[in-house]
Amino acid sequence: MNKKLAAALSGGSVLLMALSGCSDDSGSKVNDWAKKVCDQVQPQLTKIANANASIQQATSDSSTPADVQKTDAAAFQSISDAYKALGAAVNSAGAPPVDDGETTQKEAVSELNATSTAYAGLKTKVDDLDIKDQAKFADGLKGVADELDKLSKSGDEALRKLQSGDVGAAMAKQPGCQRPKTSASAGQSS
Repeated sequence: MNKKLAAALSGGSVLLMALSGCSDDSGSKVNDWAKKVCDQVQPQLTKIANANASIQQATSDSSTPADVQKTDAAAFQSISDAYKALGAAVNSAGAPPVDDGETTQKEAVSELNATSTAYAGLKTKVDDLDIKDQAKFADGLKGVADELDKLSKSGDEALRKLQSGDVGAAMAKQPGCQRPKTSASAGQSS
């Protein structure tokens, strides 16, 4: 059961990486916009990666239901906070200086905020799991894993659009939008 949750988290990393783009050259206005966003993105991407690592650690060892619940709830809250901060970063940067930039920005912010809300919902579900009954806990965790799997596959179209073309190229060049390296102690944070 815990392995399914860990597998679903791996799928969730796709959404995390939607902000890291890939391509070459673009104009200075777009680069300036990307820098504004990416300077705020890296700490959030690291927070998400570390939260995912802590969940995978808790699900890979012989943790008690109470430990899994505590770890998962804290991780989902951290991920929710990170997506909210990502939405705020894209929002505060303003519309990217490209065709349909305002629409692209609004859709990306909306999607990031919706993802934040979804992770907050998963935290609540984990908090509500019955840790005294192993079978109920496993069933509840399966439900959380199923929702997480759907979340990882859900619409990240706005983010794909944000990180495409000139904007994606500019974001890919920014150190703050590069894939974070999780610390070896990510699963050991308290």
